[in-house]
Amino acid sequence: MWTLATAPGHRRNFWQDIADVYYRHIVDEGKEQAFWLLVSFLATFVIVRLITHAIRAGRGPFRNVSVGGTHLHHLVPGIVLVLVTGYLSTAIHPRAGRTTVAILFGLGAALTLDEFALWLHLKDVYWTKEGRRSVDAVIICATVAGLVVLGFRFWHDLFHAVGRHL
Repeated sequence: MWTLATAPGHRRNFWQDIADVYYRHIVDEGKEQAFWLLVSFLATFVIVRLITHAIRAGRGPFRNVSVGGTHLHHLVPGIVLVLVTGYLSTAIHPRAGRTTVAILFGLGAALTLDEFALWLHLKDVYWTKEGRRSVDAVIICATVAGLVVLGFRFWHDLFHAVGRHL
């Protein structure tokens, strides 16, 4: 069991409390890969959404990717990452590179689910009302992963740790 020690009479700082929650609920319970998968999933989703909005608005350095005149949806590299990491998760030693594979899987899953509406309608509906289903799919998956995989106690203790410093 992990705990951060503090000197008597000293108040713990915010980052010590967050680290304590992380080690107690994530590291000690063997949930590091699930945690980093969720973090990479959420970060990738947010970044992809920001980039796609910038592309649509014509701002920033990003542009749509085309191969031979065909638009390459980010769903495609997402599927490739999911397939490769699925294979690696069964082919590598149980401890070697598991966190890296989990992060890459989360990245691939976010790229893929961000275009969930494309799977459902078999046409590009990203910027339409039907495209909202992709956001809904990401929210549902992230919520399930956040609650079920990480556990209610993790969130309870994390909110308590944050609350002590507000």
